[in-house]
Amino acid sequence: QVQLVESGGGLVQAGGSLRLSCAASGRTFSSYTMGWFRQAPGKEREFVSLIRRTGGTYYADSVKGRFTISRDNAKNTGYLQMNGLKPEDTAVYYCAATYYSTSYVSVDDYDYWGQGTQVTVSS
Repeated sequence: QVQLVESGGGLVQAGGSLRLSCAASGRTFSSYTMGWFRQAPGKEREFVSLIRRTGGTYYADSVKGRFTISRDNAKNTGYLQMNGLKPEDTAVYYCAATYYSTSYVSVDDYDYWGQGTQVTVSS
């Protein structure tokens, strides 16, 4: 079992930056692939980024070049550095973890979820 708690959300102007954190407890965090998803009002939850236990990363096209995912296994914490934020990035951001999946870009691929943190980008 893995428990995830996100933090770092807030209100920022367009062009600004935020860093989200995802603190994990429970079983060995380093064994899991960690993903970030987001959900805007009235929309489905969508994939943002992932980092594998090997350190490999993958990004949605909408955030590529602006967001950076990382992890510190010693601290059992994952991060999402968000630069160049746009109003369309406004959403609740969730971190998720899974030991194994086939694709890692779908909500159904992940077993554990945090409660979410709100990110609001004003124009």
